[in-house]
Amino acid sequence: MENDTHDSTTRPATETDDPLTTLLRRGARDLLRQAVETELQAFLDDHAEDRLPDGRRAVVRNGHQPERTIQTGIGDVPVRLPKTRDRSGAGRRFHSGLLPPYLRRTRSIEELLPWLYLKGISTGDFSEALTALLGEGAAGLSAATLSRLKQQWRTEHDTWAARDLSAHRYLYWWCDGIHFNLRGDDTRACLLVIVGVLPDGTKEFVAIDDGVRESEQSWYELLVHLRDRQGLTTAPQLAIGDGALGFWKAITQVFPTTRHQRCWVHKTGNILNKLPKKAQPKAKSALQAIWMAETRADAETAFDAFISAYGDKYPKAADCLEKDRAELLTFYDFPGAHWQSIRTTNPIESTFATVRLRTAKTRGCVTRATILTLTFKLGQSAAKRWRRLRGYQWLERLEQGATFVDGIEQINDSQDRRSAA
Repeated sequence: MENDTHDSTTRPATETDDPLTTLLRRGARDLLRQAVETELQAFLDDHAEDRLPDGRRAVVRNGHQPERTIQTGIGDVPVRLPKTRDRSGAGRRFHSGLLPPYLRRTRSIEELLPWLYLKGISTGDFSEALTALLGEGAAGLSAATLSRLKQQWRTEHDTWAARDLSAHRYLYWWCDGIHFNLRGDDTRACLLVIVGVLPDGTKEFVAIDDGVRESEQSWYELLVHLRDRQGLTTAPQLAIGDGALGFWKAITQVFPTTRHQRCWVHKTGNILNKLPKKAQPKAKSALQAIWMAETRADAETAFDAFISAYGDKYPKAADCLEKDRAELLTFYDFPGAHWQSIRTTNPIESTFATVRLRTAKTRGCVTRATILTLTFKLGQSAAKRWRRLRGYQWLERLEQGATFVDGIEQINDSQDRRSAA
């Protein structure tokens, strides 16, 4: 009993009462020590042939640096890096690639900070929240530290927004505006987001920038910047977005060859909002019959059936659908394997659902610069988990100029003769 009492009273303040977490931290500390020792041994082996005139090794161990802690997802992990001495005076020193000199927290913690902010934790409450999650050592993340970190994110975004895109060729763009509330009276701001797909099927952010609503001028300035400042001269073959007129007017001016596809999710929501609730389930099924049709002809038939069924009684709903008929059916001219992806702006919607949730429920929660940088960091984190476009093998054929009708590639006579030969 005396031993138990002694253990509990002498336990460090940062030690947890959870034995599993304690075990994990000790394991992490041992693994780090072993990994750094491996790095050190490799460094010493590289200089094993370097000798002093009397035959002794020139580069040798020389104790350890002072202990420091690394903030990780399981709390603080203490580390002590070994030191070396170059007795020849050449100044060769050991530097760990795993634990750089100024590393204080793991990348998972860096990603946790913007998520906590968007979940509603204010800057002043970060210390308390992180202490509960990561232990007492996280209390060092003061409001000033977080402010400096947000400034670093802004610098990263500015560098990223000026990168060279001259070698990039995007086949598809998903475009959308994310609206949010700003501190003060300016309620017109939104983020302009473009996600592109490359010929190998990988997705990446093309642009994340702020604008005034989804105005034509804001989109025009962004697209011109991509073309003239970042060197993106190859127009995407298809752009997918909602019915915001600003974007479509702007892209017609900057990339006139790009074809337009309206988002069916947005369009369906807009139409149902113009119908009474009792009529919405049946109307939704009728709309599904359009974009789920196997061929354009079948879609046109279902399209006409909807207009005929609802045009007289609910003309606003019918007009909302009819005005974008051509742009809603553009996807039939592209590979069928891509239809599921190019009918909606889902890549953007799913990625920034958290941003929408925070800004929709909090009035005046952030400044323009803060929401831009936080969204940029969240986007970078989410992009690491994106999968390649389904049916990406067809992108090469699309880039080569192949023609598709109802999702099927059309083979002309010359191609048939080459295949036969």
